[in-house]
Amino acid sequence: MSEPTVSVIIPCYNEQNTIHLLLNALWEQVYPREKIEIVIADGMSTDQTRQKIAEFQQAHPELVISIINNLKRTIPAALNRAIEVARGEIIVRLDAHSMPQPDYVPRCVDALESNLGQNVGGVWEIRPGGKRKIARAIAVAAAHPLGVGDARYRVGGESQAVDTVPFGSFRKTLLEEVGSFDETLLTNEDYEFNVRIRQAGHTVWLDPNIRSVYFARSTLAGLARQYWRYGYWKLRMLLRYPDTFRWRQLSGAFVLTWLVLGLLSIWFALARWLLLAEAVVYASALLFAGIQSAYHRRDLALVLRVPLAIAVMHFSWGGAFLWSLLEYLMGVYFLRRKKI
Repeated sequence: MSEPTVSVIIPCYNEQNTIHLLLNALWEQVYPREKIEIVIADGMSTDQTRQKIAEFQQAHPELVISIINNLKRTIPAALNRAIEVARGEIIVRLDAHSMPQPDYVPRCVDALESNLGQNVGGVWEIRPGGKRKIARAIAVAAAHPLGVGDARYRVGGESQAVDTVPFGSFRKTLLEEVGSFDETLLTNEDYEFNVRIRQAGHTVWLDPNIRSVYFARSTLAGLARQYWRYGYWKLRMLLRYPDTFRWRQLSGAFVLTWLVLGLLSIWFALARWLLLAEAVVYASALLFAGIQSAYHRRDLALVLRVPLAIAVMHFSWGGAFLWSLLEYLMGVYFLRRKKI
C-alpha cells in the first residue's frame, strides 16, 4: 500500500542557530522524500534564518521546502497559515528548536494508520540550548518531575492515551471536525487543540518510540520568559476548560502562599514561622533534586544550578498565572461597573 503524503509544518522566528539541524533531520527521515513537503511559517525573521533555509534548499533540491509569511508572528497563526497551504494527507507539526529522530515521520504515520489515536506524538530528549553550565542545568530541570510534574512527553512512560503530546501528527481531515488552532491563545495552543480532539471522542496517543531532540532555553532569563508565557496563557485556557486542571498546575497557589505569608509575617509571628517552614521544605526538595541530578549525570555543577532553574520555572509560571487571574478579575469587575 502506498505511503500517505506528509506535510511537516514548522512555526519559525529568528532560528538561525537551529533551523539547519531540523532541516537536516528531516532530510534523513526514512520515508520517501517525494511524499514529504516542509512548510515553514516564518514570523518575518530579522536574523539569517531565511538565508540558512535557502542555502539548505540549494544543497538539497530533492526535498520540497516552502516558506510562507506569518505576519501575526504568533505560533497558532503560523500553524494555521501553514496548514492552509499544506498538501499532505497527514500533518506533522514540529518546532524550529527540535530535531526529530530518523524514524520520526514513519512512526507517526504508522501510529495514525493503525488508528492508535487521532493525534499522535512522542517524547522529548531535552538537550542544552547552549554550552554554559546553566544551559545544561536548565535542560535537566525541564525534564525533572519536580519541575514539570507528570508530563509524560517530558519524563517518559509507556505507550498510552494522554491529555496532550508535543507537536503532534494528525490527518488533515481531522480539522474539518475539531477546527484549527485557536489564534486567541498565544501559548497552550497545542493543549487546547488536544482538548477539542478528546471532547470529540477521539484519542491523543503518546508513543515513546516517537522521539525528537528538543533544545531547552540557554539562559535563566529566557527560561523565565518562556514559563511566564506558559503560566499567563494557561489561566486563559483553564477559564474555557476548567475540567482540564491538573495538580501540576498548582504553582499559582504555591506562589500565592509566599505572597500572603510574606505580607502577614509583617504583623503575625505564626505567619513568619509558616513561611520559614515552607521555605525549608521547598529548599530541601530543590536541593534533593539537584543532588539527585548531579549524581546520575556525574556533574557536580548541577547541585545548585538545577534547583535554581526549577525555582525559576515555578515562580515564573505561578507568578504569571496569578497576574493573568488578576487581569481577568479586574476585567470582570470593570465590565460589571460599566453595565451598572
